[in-house]
Amino acid sequence: MRPIRPLLAAASVAAALALTATACGPGEDTAGGEPSASAGQTADGKITIPDELKDRLKEHGIDLDKWKNGEWKNWDKDTWLREAKDYVNPIIEDLWDPDRMREAEEPERPVEEEDISGDEGVTDPTPRPVEAQPVKAPYHSAVPEAGKLLFDGPQGPMVCSATVVKDPANPGKSNLVWTAGHCVHAGKEGGWYRNIAFVPSYNDGDKSTAELEKASREEVAPYGVWWGDWAQTSEQWINEGAATGGQGAPYDFAVIHVTPEKGGNGKSLEETVGSALPVDFDAPATQKIASITATGYPAAPPFDGQKMFQCADKPGRLSLQADQPTMHRIGCTMTGGSSGGGWVAEGPDGKPALVSNTSIGPVTAGWLAGPRLGVEAKGVFDEVSKKFAGR
Repeated sequence: MRPIRPLLAAASVAAALALTATACGPGEDTAGGEPSASAGQTADGKITIPDELKDRLKEHGIDLDKWKNGEWKNWDKDTWLREAKDYVNPIIEDLWDPDRMREAEEPERPVEEEDISGDEGVTDPTPRPVEAQPVKAPYHSAVPEAGKLLFDGPQGPMVCSATVVKDPANPGKSNLVWTAGHCVHAGKEGGWYRNIAFVPSYNDGDKSTAELEKASREEVAPYGVWWGDWAQTSEQWINEGAATGGQGAPYDFAVIHVTPEKGGNGKSLEETVGSALPVDFDAPATQKIASITATGYPAAPPFDGQKMFQCADKPGRLSLQADQPTMHRIGCTMTGGSSGGGWVAEGPDGKPALVSNTSIGPVTAGWLAGPRLGVEAKGVFDEVSKKFAGR
């Protein structure tokens, strides 16, 4: 099986549709550091960088002017920031233009079937493939919380999927996005990806690739481009996550706090898209969940990453290592690029709630697996929520 990682523009580095594993955010005791300040926009359209962020960039030896002029493309291992406290993501206005959004591809990180444990852990029979179904346009009417996550890695622009989630510290005004760890951090062999940005309802009108080549930025990103000014993933993903073999996959989740690229109109992400999903950290055991619906933008063939799809299936269990949490698994033909997309089930109140995200899948597609969200995931989520409480 392979991690369904971010879609890469040239080679697959992050995670392709075959389940991608990426670092999850650290809990309260391991996060370290303070969140970076948001970059704002002045009336004349110029981006202003708060002194707090300038100081943090300086601490990391980053010259902001050089960074905006392309220094971020330097992926020297000695300068690739990887620790939880090291995340920085200065806004580069208009970097993600329609062409760059469209051309970002998924990096493939295969996990072979023989990597599955099934001996000491609990693994149910392989589910039958469930054909991914196109979401009816406009996407915002059907799944307003879903969108595409864009970021840069050593091989070029990459893509994942992500979901707007509720923030208990900012009721009705959340700026939090849930995705896979491997969509923000390269795991044990690398560090934080760069230029991480969320595009809710990407290609909302379900335009063809040919039509998108002529589309305006407003048509491609009708609710704007939201940059990640802070991200956290699990320490397990940071220390164990790998491009192949499913290592770190049970902890492959991340939370991103975002801010609008253009300064916005004072509204939060939740207010802008009109919705956000609660995260259920106390969901029933896998076998007690009647159905899970996974949403994403699959980019590896036969898909091209430009349209939103969904799969719905009753989940089974997948064990990669006996000493790590068992994962949820569903039948689904979505491929790379769908990594990080939300898995939704009925919550205790009978309403939809996020219970997982796409992490890994087999080289040949046919099924997807996602982490079961427990104590570690809640620790990551709570830490980010508290950092931005009231703002």
